Amino acid sequence: MGEVRSYLLSSKTASRFSSIMLLIYVLSSLSAEGILASASGMTFGRSSREPKYKIVFHTASSPFHPDNEQESLVMTNKEGQSFVCFLPVVEETKPLKPVAQPNSTSLIIETDERIKQKTPDELIEGIKEKCIYRHEGWWSYEFCHQKHVRQLHLEDDKPVQEFLMGVFDPMATADFNQNQSDATVLKDPRSKDASQRYHAHVYTNGTLCDLTNQSRETEIRFVCSELSVVISSIKEISTCKYVVTIQCPMLCKHPMFHQERPMWHAIHCNEDPKYTKTTTGEHYKGAQIKMIDDDSDHFAT
Repeated sequence: MGEVRSYLLSSKTASRFSSIMLLIYVLSSLSAEGILASASGMTFGRSSREPKYKIVFHTASSPFHPDNEQESLVMTNKEGQSFVCFLPVVEETKPLKPVAQPNSTSLIIETDERIKQKTPDELIEGIKEKCIYRHEGWWSYEFCHQKHVRQLHLEDDKPVQEFLMGVFDPMATADFNQNQSDATVLKDPRSKDASQRYHAHVYTNGTLCDLTNQSRETEIRFVCSELSVVISSIKEISTCKYVVTIQCPMLCKHPMFHQERPMWHAIHCNEDPKYTKTTTGEHYKGAQIKMIDDDSDHFAT
């Protein structure tokens, strides 16, 4: 169990409790020398999608002057030095409007304005020039854009066993995306990163599956990545049905694939000479929070 830390918390501030807990941990683990030496401040945040917070410390001789709307929070470090921290006014970001599609677990994200720009298919046209490979132990995988997907076992760089995972099906792809000319992309509800978007192609009529007596099928998902064009993952989502993810730097040029960059907010902390180790304990008696140091959810990475 960690030490007991004290601070004042209004009912309005309580709504932002999870973010403030990170601030509590940072301050309570620092010495006064460590705090005052960090001229550039410190940063923390739980994920790439949540607001980021930068802690900026100010000496008593050069304090931060808050706006009227900013709430304050009095905190102490491990040496008993007190700081008055002013919380930023954070407005909720408005997400892109999702449009649910019938008979689909995915979400379609559409641009509100039709602007003249290259479609996802036009942007990835260049990967037709060569096939892409991925090696995973016994098996190797070959993806040839708008041609086929194969699962191979190679010996001396020659295929000795292979399964056709699917052949490009433009009709099935058009039905899947509903309208190829639209600037539409999909969001994977199973993804750890809910903002991960992709453009999909469908490959059908693969090698007959012994277990289902149906042809193998593969969904190709093209995602924005600053890296080179590679097969980043291959998953069998059900028997003989696959999802192959392809990283495509050129797809990042499409506005719908631009990553939402989180807003940065500064938490300004003034050195507070009024409070000492003795007065701090008396002032906050009955308003203490017990911190658990081994709870990883309270830490920033």
